[in-house]
Amino acid sequence: MTILLDGKKAAEELEEHCRKALGQLSYKPILVIIQVGNREESSVYVKQKMKAGERIGIEVRHVTLPEDVSMADALKAIAESNEDVSISGIILQLPVPEHLDSDFLIDAILPAKDVDGMTAVNVKLLVNGTHLGVLPATTRGIMFLLNFYRITIESKRVLIVGRSKLVGKPTALEFLSHGATVTIAHRSTQDLLEEVKRADIVVTAIGAPHFFTRDYFREGQVVIDVGINRQAGKLVGDVDFPNVQDLVAAITPVPGGVGPMTVAALFANLVDTL
Repeated sequence: MTILLDGKKAAEELEEHCRKALGQLSYKPILVIIQVGNREESSVYVKQKMKAGERIGIEVRHVTLPEDVSMADALKAIAESNEDVSISGIILQLPVPEHLDSDFLIDAILPAKDVDGMTAVNVKLLVNGTHLGVLPATTRGIMFLLNFYRITIESKRVLIVGRSKLVGKPTALEFLSHGATVTIAHRSTQDLLEEVKRADIVVTAIGAPHFFTRDYFREGQVVIDVGINRQAGKLVGDVDFPNVQDLVAAITPVPGGVGPMTVAALFANLVDTL
């Protein structure tokens, strides 16, 4: 029987961890989300984070900058949040317009306030496997979800399909630090179907609706679908969920899988740095 990896259920436990930690504080932490422009997708994600902040008890401030903002003014907005001692965490909502250097902007965030785990300091700590830095929220969410359902990682073959700096690369590094044998693939990988079938745990993050059909999988696998795509007005993953779910051992739905975990992990990152 296939296990549905319910991200909403697991996120509730992570949010409760946050609430308990906040109960020990004498102040209310503040998270600042800096958004450039008004991309509909980004605005939806911001609203989800603001709702989660309300549930947990963290104030979320939404700073919006115009689409044509200059690098200097974007850096100024980040600097203001860095210097404000009442602010505990800062997020730069990605993507930003092409005329801005997202890496430079992210590195302008103080590492101690980098709750997304994207600054060079936190990335280096992840590469070193020290567990001293802040994990990117999606990566932390995936690892928490697997642990929540008591899915063993050590000694397993893990395939990450996607090489982005937001998901693919940091998630591969974190699996490595937990004793897995990790392969990174992408849509241009030769014999991708065989690579997927060989893995015990498959993480898909390529942003292609229902790209991975039933033919890619076998019995006994764990499938983590990070893809969020719009198809015929609905949110769907990279995996053809309706036709795959009865074949594999465990699978995340889209929506309701990794998405809620990413948001909850973001706030757990903030709480754990206080």
